[in-house]
Amino acid sequence: MTRVYRTAAEAVADIPSGASLAVGGFGLCGIPDALIAAIAATDLMVVSNNCGTDGHGLGLLLAQRQIRRVIASYVGDNAEFARQYLSGELEVELTPQGTLAEKLRAGGSGIPAFFTPAGVGTPVAEGGMPWRYHPDGSVAVSSPPKETREYRGHRHVLEESITTDYALVHALIGDTAGNLVFDKAARNFNPLAAMAGRICIAQVENLVPAGELDPGQVHLPGVFVDRVVHTGKQDKQIEKRTVTEVAA
Repeated sequence: MTRVYRTAAEAVADIPSGASLAVGGFGLCGIPDALIAAIAATDLMVVSNNCGTDGHGLGLLLAQRQIRRVIASYVGDNAEFARQYLSGELEVELTPQGTLAEKLRAGGSGIPAFFTPAGVGTPVAEGGMPWRYHPDGSVAVSSPPKETREYRGHRHVLEESITTDYALVHALIGDTAGNLVFDKAARNFNPLAAMAGRICIAQVENLVPAGELDPGQVHLPGVFVDRVVHTGKQDKQIEKRTVTEVAA
């Protein structure tokens, strides 16, 4: 069975409402924008470092009210993300960035949970972090306390790994067997998200025949990738532009 799909819409067509998605990218760097834009499902649970920006990436799904719950590291510059969270329209589980990366990697590696010092002594471990607000601003759902244990003289908190129904990732090069090569910092969360998804869908800028890639170049082996769609090079959006005026 071929792993190559003709369009992004075909590749994501069977994602049902209520599904969970692990989505690669950091800010707007390395995001699977074509796949995200093609999703029609609603009531989604999304795991991603952040939720895009207003009008770009996962911000598109937020604007269309397609996301029910988000596990992320930060809100970033997405005003709609912040508005929906604070108004009680969206459930958000904020997670330390390194912990989120390891939760995805562990899920893809078959590890159910792990201990980490990150978050000990804070609401991350002790509970009480607001996951969902009431419209009046009071807390509707808060995080539960987590198990802690001492190792080598230091306290650690138990974190459960993450697996999702689908993963959406972006790569610079992919072959027809699903092997992927990422471009510098655009690698970011993409391999980890790919590992955590039971069905991984990759959009690639360049598609080559199986066997053309040097095995030493491959960042993510095709065993983790189920579908590949050749989207070509996408327009690169800049999340935050800073300029300096130069005197004439």
